[in-house]
Order: sequence, then structure tokens, then C-alpha cells
Amino acid sequence: MEERNNKPVVKLISKPENILKTVYTACRTCYSADSPININESANDEEKMLKLIRNVVASGHHSTIEHIQLSFAISNVSRACTHQLVRHRLMSFSQKSQRYVKEKGQFDFLIPPTIDKNPELREKFISFMSNISDKYQEFIDAGIPAEDARAVLPNAASTSLVASLNLRELIHLAQLRLCTRAQYEIRTMVKAMCEEVVKVEPWLKDYLVPKCEFLGFCDEHKSCGRKITKEELFAKANI
Repeated sequence: MEERNNKPVVKLISKPENILKTVYTACRTCYSADSPININESANDEEKMLKLIRNVVASGHHSTIEHIQLSFAISNVSRACTHQLVRHRLMSFSQKSQRYVKEKGQFDFLIPPTIDKNPELREKFISFMSNISDKYQEFIDAGIPAEDARAVLPNAASTSLVASLNLRELIHLAQLRLCTRAQYEIRTMVKAMCEEVVKVEPWLKDYLVPKCEFLGFCDEHKSCGRKITKEELFAKANI
């Protein structure tokens, strides 16, 4: 059986030099008569910085974490996955173009796990991708522009992109897409993005979690059971 890598490849390629200090400076500036420059230059107590950030973010003052811009190089994801990702606001995307990049030979594609685990369906899926590739090449060879020939390419086709967003949006992205209700592929990709950030900024681990971890309950219509539902919580509180 042909081995395929169905996992996203994600790398953090750009971040501010000192995320913790920058966020602390923004938080402290809002509640201090001192100048931001003095606050930044005198900040050296990590525990003190973390305590203030936790309190400010918990209070809902989220503009303080918008100063942190992060950029990721992402590949080996499907067009279906990126169609979901680009719906998120306050993000910037530069994606491999199917207009200007012609596929040569069999295009790369991702197999959904539910199909991949069924040997018979997996082979049918791979065969179908091969048929699509043949038709695509037939159109290209006939002189059809790539921007029109791409009409036959499926959502499973692999793509790559650079995605940038600020820390507030990354936390929001994590809250929505780390939820077990999110589709497996985008959940896996966002998890990899969060892990890349936590490698260099371990203190952010507590923020890059599903929304139920923030809320303390599940507000989805169908719960995975990880947390008490909103309805159950209200019933307990007699609300």
C-alpha cells in the first residue's frame, strides 16, 4: 500500500523578539502613569509580567495582545482546509496559485482519515485522483489555460501558503478550531501552529486551547463531553 503523509507541515517563520515583554508593556501602559518606554526598559520580573497579563486578558482587555504578529509557513494541507482557514478575519494569506502554477504529473493530494483507514475506499480514492490528474493534463496539453483547467482539481488537492495573524486572532483561532467539533485536518493544522508558538513562548500554552477551556463549559449544540454543557451549567445554577 502506498504510504502518504497526511499531516500538515507547519513552521513559525516570524515573531517579535520579546513577546512577553511587549504584551506586558501594552498591559502596564493602560494602568500606569509611567511611559511605555520606561515600563519596557524596566520590565525584568517574569512572574510579575505574567500575573498582570493574566489579569488583563481575563478581564477582556484583548487589544493588549494584538501587538504581536506571527507568520507561519504551511504546506501539505488540502484546499478544503484552506477554504475554512481563509474565513477567519484579521489574517493575511499568500497561497500557492492554481492559476499560475501548473500541476505536472500526479498532483499532490490529501486523503481524509475516514477514507484512508478503509483499504478498499482508499484505493478507489487514489484511482479517482489519478483520473482527475489525467483529465487536467489533457486540458493543459490542449492549450487550456491553467486558470481554467484547474476547474477539475478537487478540494483534496494539496496546497501551501504563508499565513500571518496577531496573537489575539491566534487565540481565537485556537478556541474555535481545536474544538473536537472542528474538522480533523484544520484541527491538526491549528494544533501544529499552536505547538510551534509554545516551543518558543511556553507561557502561551494556557491560552492556545479550545474555547471550552476558557469558558469552563461547552456552548456547542453537540458536546463531545469534555466539559459540562451550558444548559447543564445553567440548570445547576437554577438560571
